[in-house]
Amino acid sequence: MFDFFLKGGLLMYPILLCSLIGLTILINKFIQYKKILKSVGRHLTEVLKEKPAILEPLIEGVENGCNEQELSVIGTKQIRGIEKGLSWLGLIATIAPLLGLTGTVTGMIKAFMVISNSTSVNPSMLAGGIWEALITTAAGLLVAIPIHIGHHYLEKQADDIAFILREITTGLFMRRKNGL
Repeated sequence: MFDFFLKGGLLMYPILLCSLIGLTILINKFIQYKKILKSVGRHLTEVLKEKPAILEPLIEGVENGCNEQELSVIGTKQIRGIEKGLSWLGLIATIAPLLGLTGTVTGMIKAFMVISNSTSVNPSMLAGGIWEALITTAAGLLVAIPIHIGHHYLEKQADDIAFILREITTGLFMRRKNGL
């Protein structure tokens, strides 16, 4: 496996870095979102008993008499905090295959340089450049595809959390308005 990595050339290092960063963000966000959904995905009265950290600013806003617009701003800040890091996944899913494509180009350039510098060419002389071209392309795609899928899954989870937060905030606001 390490031999394949080395045959891929220098561009394998940024592809590996993309993989590590993307995987770290995916795992952290997956765990974070599961915890949040578990804490807020119940009936309002149950949620209010436990007062999850994600809801504290919203609950305080309602208790302090904030209007709908002010609560919307508080909720938007919470949602932005939840979504923090997701844009990096989109960026990594875009950059990884481009790095792989760049490796394809550099590998083919190496192969053609061998051809231009030789009077007779045998296939083994071209193998190094072709290896680099194919390995970096495959590596870029193997990093980008799961990161892309994970990114979309986490975006859906973030949307679900945002909807639940809006629903809870509306419930809290209506309870206050009705004097409960």
